[in-house]
Amino acid sequence: MSNHYNSEDEIAAVVQGFESCMTPAGDFTHRAHVTVGVWYLSQGPFAGALEQMRASLFRFLDHHQVDRMKYHETLTIFWLKLARHRIDEQDPGCSLLEITNSVIQSIGNSKTVFDYYSEERLLSDEARHGWVEPDRKQVS
Repeated sequence: MSNHYNSEDEIAAVVQGFESCMTPAGDFTHRAHVTVGVWYLSQGPFAGALEQMRASLFRFLDHHQVDRMKYHETLTIFWLKLARHRIDEQDPGCSLLEITNSVIQSIGNSKTVFDYYSEERLLSDEARHGWVEPDRKQVS
């Protein structure tokens, strides 16, 4: 496994840059999304992580004057569910650094979503505004 981060401070800096909106919109990559998701999931239950991610994404979009239509509810929930599943596969003794690097190694390719969703289903208005179950395979 390649190391994406060398320290938990690097992870915290990604989260802080996102939450403070100091990260430029174009620099908030899929890897950064996954990093923040793992951070939020490490703080407590899934529902709280989802609320925190949703609120932070809206604040980030608003700050950078990006149309809120860029937000996609199914994608947000999907990636958090997949990250949660990958976290749960880790040894309970793993550090946040080890877990984050492992999750990024596993789901760091944004195209992975198409293993689970057809483009038609994922790009639907229904999926953009609410949770839609995958039509190719389930998050397991």
